Parts: sequence; C-alpha cells; structure tokens
Amino acid sequence: MQALEEKLQADFGIIFKDKTLLETAFTHTSYANEHRLLNISHNERLEFLGDAVLQLLISRYLFEKYPKKPEGDLSKMRSMIVREESLAGFSRDCGFEAFVKLGKGEEKSGGRDRETILGDLFEAFLGALLLDAGVEAVESFLNQVMIPKVEVGDFERVKDYKTALQEALQVKGSVTISYRVISETGPAHDKLFKVSLSVDGQDLSQGQGKSKKLAEQDAAKTALLQLGRG
Repeated sequence: MQALEEKLQADFGIIFKDKTLLETAFTHTSYANEHRLLNISHNERLEFLGDAVLQLLISRYLFEKYPKKPEGDLSKMRSMIVREESLAGFSRDCGFEAFVKLGKGEEKSGGRDRETILGDLFEAFLGALLLDAGVEAVESFLNQVMIPKVEVGDFERVKDYKTALQEALQVKGSVTISYRVISETGPAHDKLFKVSLSVDGQDLSQGQGKSKKLAEQDAAKTALLQLGRG
C-alpha cells in the first residue's frame, strides 16, 4: 500500500489518515474470499457509499453547469459519466488497476482489466475518501479526475450503440436483431449479466454489464467494432 499512498499524495495531494479504509477500498471480494481465515474486509460496502456520493456530486455539478438543459438531458449526461465503462476508464487514468488486490483465479482470468472490477474500485475509493476526509475531499478529487473530461464535452452526446447497430445493419434491408441473456451471476445487489446478440438467427457478439440494458449496449458496441463501425 505504500506505493499507492505515495502515488495518491504525488498525483492528487491525498493523504489517508485511516490506512485501513484505503486498503479495504482496493480489496476485491475474490481476494477476501481466498483469505477467509484472516477476516479481510472487501470493498463492496465502500462501493455502495461511493456510488451515492458520486451521483450526488455529479448531479449538482451538471445542474449548476447547464442551467438551460432539461432534466432528461441532465439524466442522460449523468448516466454516461457514472456508467461502468466510464468509471473503469477513470480508474485506469488514475493507475488504480495496478494496486487492486485480486484472488488468484480472478487475476488469471484478466480481472485486473475488467470493467466491472475497475468501475467498482473507483466507487469504493470515493467511499473510502468520503469517510476519511469528507465530501469536500471527494469533490476536489473529482474536479481533478472527472470534471475536466466533462468540461471538454466527452459526455454531452449519449452513444446509443443498439440504435447505431440497427441503422448500420439495415442499410441494405430489414434484419432481425435479438438479444438473449446467457448468464446471470453475482449477488442480488451486484448482478453481472451476459447477453448474446444475434442477427437473423446468427450469433454476432456478446456483451456484459450490471443490467440487461447495459449488457445489450455492450454487445451492440462489440458488434459495431467487429463491423468496423465502432
């Protein structure tokens, strides 16, 4: 954890008073499960807290930044900023993936680069920072990491991959696009859905996400990339 602490101080001016909070934020359930005898805490509860403070601060920022935008547009922008893919990107921007503690199986299966793990990690870090230093510290961190990307318009246009795929495929005529849930894993509060996308009965791609809608969007995005339209 020392290397992480040094990085947080150097990059963001953050010094944790409670080192246990920081360590818990970077401990995935797979690591805690493999070390049950040590009674190690994992980051799911902190993730819950981080999600709440993130929603609040981003909502307030958007409300003040765009006084003329209607509620629907603000909601779409917020959903783009706080969605799993975006949060995973912010984790990578911060270099957090190098410090998360994973179980051996999760590590071998590429968990260190998995969107769900990195997105949850970012929220868990925010939850730990909230408890350690208060909401002002979280806001200051977001102003360094997230807000600059919002300011340059990275999230003003909501990308609907399902619609984009349908438009791309129907250029030459009508096609039937269908999505099918092929697996549903995880506890009730943290489900991971995997879906298969088929076109005219032929499997084209797969996707995953914390809801069926997100998984379908992910599958459509993968399909577009395969078709050279992403």
